Amino acid sequence: MKKYLFIFLLLALNNSLIAQQQTPTGELDNRGYLVKVGDPCPSFTMTLADGRTLSSKDFIGKVVMLQFTASWCIVCKREMPHIEHDIQQLYKDRNDFILVGIDRDEPLDKVQTFAKEMNITYPLALDPGAELFQLFAQKEAGVTRNIIIGRDGKIIYLTRLFEEQEFESMKKVIADALAKP
Repeated sequence: MKKYLFIFLLLALNNSLIAQQQTPTGELDNRGYLVKVGDPCPSFTMTLADGRTLSSKDFIGKVVMLQFTASWCIVCKREMPHIEHDIQQLYKDRNDFILVGIDRDEPLDKVQTFAKEMNITYPLALDPGAELFQLFAQKEAGVTRNIIIGRDGKIIYLTRLFEEQEFESMKKVIADALAKP
């Protein structure tokens, strides 16, 4: 009897862990997201660290990567060199791709210093009060996450934390989206 109970508990735990991951159909998971794959990108305007503004309306017809980050986030710091090398450098000359890091709850001087320290060339936007963050995820949810938006303005991929296999999948989603007219 104990053997069957143990097997049952293992199966239940396994199913619970699987349910926490993003599903191929884009079903909502429990990673703190308020949006899911297939949802339209929420409407917003953000201010970049260089003073320019960018609106979600500017995304139509483009593939967009929004990377939520912060200077105090260790996982973000581990992920950002990969984003710079594997995504920004590959697509920086394309007019149909936008990559923006969104720095949560930090002042302009800190965001500018952070960008220099991380040696990134993609722009960082300011997110005082985590207002942009809360359009996509619960405020108390962890900061490290990426949102990929397709040309039609709909969310096509969501990540949480930095995991190599998921990052590779995200790169493929971006490449596939850019390959489509």
